[in-house]
Amino acid sequence: MARQTRAPARAAAKPAKPPAPKRRTAKPVHPEAPPEPPRKAPRKAPTEAATTADSKAIAPRDMTPPEILQFLSDLARAWPDAETELHYSSPFTLLIAVVLSAQATDASVNRVTPALFAAAPTPAAMVALGEEGVAALIRTIGLWRNKAKNVVELSRQMLEHHNGEVPGTREALEALAGVGRKTANVVLNVAFHQPTVPVDTHVFRLANRTGLGRGKTVEAVEAALERRIPADMIRDSHHWLILQGRYVCKARKPECWRCAASEPCLYPAKTDRPTLKPPRRTA
Repeated sequence: MARQTRAPARAAAKPAKPPAPKRRTAKPVHPEAPPEPPRKAPRKAPTEAATTADSKAIAPRDMTPPEILQFLSDLARAWPDAETELHYSSPFTLLIAVVLSAQATDASVNRVTPALFAAAPTPAAMVALGEEGVAALIRTIGLWRNKAKNVVELSRQMLEHHNGEVPGTREALEALAGVGRKTANVVLNVAFHQPTVPVDTHVFRLANRTGLGRGKTVEAVEAALERRIPADMIRDSHHWLILQGRYVCKARKPECWRCAASEPCLYPAKTDRPTLKPPRRTA
């Protein structure tokens, strides 16, 4: 009988070693590569206090016609000689000053226009001065490079299409370089005595705060003011509203305690006269 032979026992398998953790190697940074921008933190939801503050910035309703008449009459008495604070001597220099005043204060524009208008009082002289020449004279105001380009281009357009004269229609004005609806309305109001209501940041804020003409956009506020302001007050109201918004109904905190039109104003969070702190006693 054949002897049965046992198969040799298999060697026990060695337990597998766990894979070594991968080492994170820092990415090589090129010496000239800019650093990665920090990640922005997620925006927090507005708090109840912030929501309440925002709701108080707008009048709860529109003024009635009698309230509008009283409000504007009070402003007319407060600003009897109201006019634009930009310095100009002609419709052309007015147009240039208003274009330069975009995102800049009237005071900053008035500091640069005397030298500019002395060098270029007409569209032909402005084109001859050129973009670099204009830029050199207005460097202290915001967006001066783009404004210099627009000033020279709109002067060229006036020579080509309007015989060097400032056009007297909104459509023609807005076709000029750097001229938007607000700029066109200012020129039509001041130079051509047309009943327009230019809406800048001051007028927009004041119209919504007081209830004179509420709206979510500049166009909506402009339409509301033109519809609600009495016809014989439209042109002058532009100056009253700008000066009131600039010096009394201020952006951060309106000075309601010295407002001449506080009674008909519908602003729900009127401010009181600030109390003066007594001086510290020195030993």
